[in-house]
Amino acid sequence: MERKNTGNEAPWHSFFGPNLGYVMEWYDQYQEDPESIDPEVKAFFDEWGTPPSLNKSSSQNEGAGVDYTDPAQIEKIATAVKLATYVRTYGHLYASIFPLEKNKTEMALLKLENFDLTEEDVKRIPPHVLCPNAPDHIKQKDGLAAYHYLIEVYTKKIAFEYQHVHNREENAWLKEMIESGKIYRSLSADKKKSVLKRLTQVEGFEQFLHRSFVGQKRFSVEGVDMLVPLLDEVVEHAVHNLTKSINIGMAHRGRLNVLAHVLGKPYELIFSEFQHAPNKEVVPSEGSIGISYGWSGDVKYHLGADKHISEQDQSFKTRLTLANNPSHLEYVNPVVEGYTRAVQDDRTGAGYPSVDSTASLAVLIHGDAAFPGEGIVAETLNLSGLNGYHTGGTIHVIANNKIGFTTESVDSRSTKYASDLAKGFEMPIIHVNADDPEACLAAAYLAFEYRRKFKKDFIIDLIGYRRFGHNEMDEPSATQPKTYELVRAHKTVKNLYAEQLQKEGVVTEEDVKAIDKKIEERLQEAFSKTPDKKSFQPQEVPEMPERQLPPIETAVDGEQLLALNDQLVKWPEGFSVFKKLQKILEKRATNLKDHGKVDWSLGEALAFATILKDGTPIRLTGQDSERGTFAHRHIVLHDEKTGDVYSPLHTLEDVNVSFAVHNSPLTEAAVVGFEYGYNVFAPETLVIWEAQFGDFANAAQVIFDQFITAGQAKWGQKSGLVMLLPHGYEGQGPEHSSARLERFLQLAAENNWDIANVTTASQYYHILRRQAALLKHDDIRPLVIMTPKSLLRNAHSVSYLDDLSKGEFKQILQEETTGKQKEKVERIIMCSGKVAIDLRDTVQKQEEEIDSVHILRVEELYPFPLAQAREILAQYPNLKELVWVQEEPKNMGPWSYAYPRLQEIVPEGVEIGYVGRRRRSSPSEGDPTVHKKEQERIVNEALKLTNHVLRR
Repeated sequence: MERKNTGNEAPWHSFFGPNLGYVMEWYDQYQEDPESIDPEVKAFFDEWGTPPSLNKSSSQNEGAGVDYTDPAQIEKIATAVKLATYVRTYGHLYASIFPLEKNKTEMALLKLENFDLTEEDVKRIPPHVLCPNAPDHIKQKDGLAAYHYLIEVYTKKIAFEYQHVHNREENAWLKEMIESGKIYRSLSADKKKSVLKRLTQVEGFEQFLHRSFVGQKRFSVEGVDMLVPLLDEVVEHAVHNLTKSINIGMAHRGRLNVLAHVLGKPYELIFSEFQHAPNKEVVPSEGSIGISYGWSGDVKYHLGADKHISEQDQSFKTRLTLANNPSHLEYVNPVVEGYTRAVQDDRTGAGYPSVDSTASLAVLIHGDAAFPGEGIVAETLNLSGLNGYHTGGTIHVIANNKIGFTTESVDSRSTKYASDLAKGFEMPIIHVNADDPEACLAAAYLAFEYRRKFKKDFIIDLIGYRRFGHNEMDEPSATQPKTYELVRAHKTVKNLYAEQLQKEGVVTEEDVKAIDKKIEERLQEAFSKTPDKKSFQPQEVPEMPERQLPPIETAVDGEQLLALNDQLVKWPEGFSVFKKLQKILEKRATNLKDHGKVDWSLGEALAFATILKDGTPIRLTGQDSERGTFAHRHIVLHDEKTGDVYSPLHTLEDVNVSFAVHNSPLTEAAVVGFEYGYNVFAPETLVIWEAQFGDFANAAQVIFDQFITAGQAKWGQKSGLVMLLPHGYEGQGPEHSSARLERFLQLAAENNWDIANVTTASQYYHILRRQAALLKHDDIRPLVIMTPKSLLRNAHSVSYLDDLSKGEFKQILQEETTGKQKEKVERIIMCSGKVAIDLRDTVQKQEEEIDSVHILRVEELYPFPLAQAREILAQYPNLKELVWVQEEPKNMGPWSYAYPRLQEIVPEGVEIGYVGRRRRSSPSEGDPTVHKKEQERIVNEALKLTNHVLRR
C-alpha cells in the first residue's frame, strides 16, 4: 500500500469507492490478527489507526451510513463515482455559456435516476469520495451536497473540457484548481471598478466610431467586449512573472479596440486613419514604442503595434507586440509563434540554442469560424510539442460570436464546438460566457497558470455574439433575422456588469455615469485633434527603383577554410559514424585538401562554418534538412551503434553562436510562417527554410504573398529569410521538377527580395555569406534560391579553393567553353539554372568547336543585372541574336519576366528569341523518356546543332 502521510494530515480522503471497501476489509483482518496482513498495510494501520467510517465518533459526512462490506453499497459508491466523472466530462453540455440563450437544457445525462441512484444513496457517501477537492463547507456535508456542488461547478457560465488531457498530473491539477474554486480569486472593489472602466472604454470607443464615421468598416468587437479585459489580465500576469515579451496575433475583428486599449495606440491616430488622413506626427501614448508603416501601407485594421510595459517599480520592462496581419485570418499564427521562439532562444553559445520558455508568451486570438476552418490552425497547433518549434505553451482565445460572415456554425463546422480541433492535441478547453466578466478573468488566470506550470497550450472559447454585421455596412437581419431580434434586445456586457456592481454596492449609478462621461470627453478631445479630411492631400506612393545590393566581401582565407574542412570530419572519440557515410565525408574533405575541389555539399558546409565563425547564428529547418532531401548534407550524424547524434558545426573552434538545424513536420505554410516570424524577431540570425522539393512551396503561398514579399512595403517589417527551393527538370514529373520560379519573379518588385538560380558550389557559398553579412545592413531583404538536385553531384558544379578564398558572388557567369573569338559570335544565349549545365555538357561533347554561340548564365534573376549584361553584349560586334533559353514552359519559368528586360539591354538591330518548352498547363512531362527527348530538342535548338557531330 502506498504511504500517503505527508505531514499530520490523515490520508483517508485518498481512499474512496471500492478502494475504501478493500481498506475496510484489511482493517477487519488487522483487528483479528495484525500479523496476517501485508507488513506495509499493517504499518499503515499502526500509524493511522481506525478508518473514519469505522470510528464511532465519525460524523455523517465520513459515510457512517455506508456498510463497506456490503457489495450492493460498494456498487452504489462506484456508480456515484461514475456519475461524478460524468458531471466532469459532460457538464459543459448543460452550462450557461451562450449569452443569447436563457433557458438551460435539461441535464438528462447527469440525473441520479439515470444511474439507478436515489438522494438517500448519495447522501450516505462521504463527500470527499465524489469531490476530493471540494471546499471545506461541502466536505462538512454529505455526498448529495458534493454532487450538487459538482453540478454547479461544471454547468454555470464557465464550462470545462479536460478529460481528453491524458497526463495524470495535468488532469489532477486541473480538477483540483476547478473544484477547489482556486480559479476564482477574490476581486477587490478597485479591481472590479477597473474592469467596469475598461468595458466602458471598449464600448464607448466602438459607439463613438459608429457615430463619427458612419458606414466605415471597423470590424467591431461588440458582443465579445470581454476580449479586451481578458487580454489585460493575461498581460498583467505575464508582466508580473517577468516575461520579456508578449506577442499577440489576431485577425481584424476587435483589432482596433485591442490596438487602442491593450497596445495604447492613440485615439487621435486611429481617428485620423478613419479620415483617410493618417496623422503620423501624433505622439504615441506612454510606453508605446511605435507603429510601423511601409511606403505603400495597409488598412487600419491590419496594422500592428509595439508597447513597453513596466512593473510598478519600473525595474523590468516587457515588450508587448500585436503582429501585423493581412486578411488571411489565421495565417499570422505561426508568425507569432516564430516571434516567441526567437525571444526564448539564447543564441550566444555554440551548439543548439538554449530555450527559456518563460522569456516570451504567445497569445493567439481566433475566430470561431476560422479556428476549425483554416488548416493553418491545425498546422500551428501541431508545432506546439516539437523540439524545433515549441514555445512553452500558447494561450489561445476564440473570439466566438457564433457566426462567420453570414454563415452559421451549422454550415461552417462538423463539430459541436469551434474549439474541438484542440482536443486531438490534448489542450485543455474552457468555454466561458462573454457576458460574465469575472468568469472570463478566472479563465484567463487558469490558462496562464496552466501554461506556466506545464508549458503547454490552453484554449479559452470566449462565447458571445456579434452586435452588427460582418462589417458595419452589412445588415445582418437579412440573413439572421431571429438572432438579431435577440441581439437588439440584449443588454451590453458593460451595462450588465454595471448593474451587478451596483447591486453589490461596489459602485453607484452616479459612479457609472461619471465613468461614461469621462470616457466620452476623452474621445471627443481626441476627435477634435483629427485632421480635416478635406484639407488632407494624399501623397503618391513613392517610386522604389530597382537597385543592386552593395558590394560585400565574402572571400575567406584559404588556410582558414582548410582548417575548418578538417574540423568538419572530426567527431567525438567512440562515436561510430555510419561506415558508408564516413567514407563519403572523408573523401569530400580529402578532395579539398589534396586537389582543392569543393563540391556542393562541402561548399554549403564551409559557408555555414565561416558564417558561424564570423559571429552570425544560423537556424536551418525543413523536411529532412538534417540529412538533406537528396542525402547530400548530413550535417547531423547518427552513431550507428547507439543512435546518438552529433554535428561538427556544434564544436567548431572559436565559435560562440548557435547552429540550430531541425527536421520540420510535413508542413509548409506553418513552418515558413514560423521561420519568417523568427527572423523578424532575431534579425541577426541567418534563418533558412528548405523545401523538400521546390513545388512544396506552393502550400505556403499565402506566407510568401502577404508577409515575406509585401511585409516591408505594407508595415515596414524587414526580413532576411533565406528560402532554398530545389528546382530543375530531370524527368521526375510535373510536380518535382518546378519550384514555380515564375511565381517568385512575378512577386518581385521594389527590392522586396533577391531571387537566384545558382549553378556552382562557390556561387552558393558566396551568396549565403553575402546574405549573412547583409543581416547587419539596411539593405537586407529575403533571399530565394533555386537549389539543385542532380547538380549536387555534377562535376560541372564543382568549384575550387581559390573560388572561395579569392572570389565573390557573380550575377552573371560566362561560359568558359564558348565565346572565345568574340568577332565570330552571332548568337548569345542567356539562361539560368540547370539548363546552363546541360548546354555546357553538350558543348563539350561536340567534335567541332562552336564559335558562333556564347552562353551567359544569369545567376541572380532579381534584381536583374542590366548594367553587367549590357557591358557583356557590347563586346560582341557581330551579334545578331539574343536568345533566352529555359527548360520550363514558355508561360512559366523566367521568360515572361526576362523578356522586357532583354528589350532594355539588347543592342540595336539584334533580335530577341526564345527556346524552351511551348506554353503548357502542366510544368513538365510525366514520362522520363519524353522528357529526355524534349530536353535534347531544347539544347540542340539553342546551340543550332542540327548538323553537328558529337565527340566519341
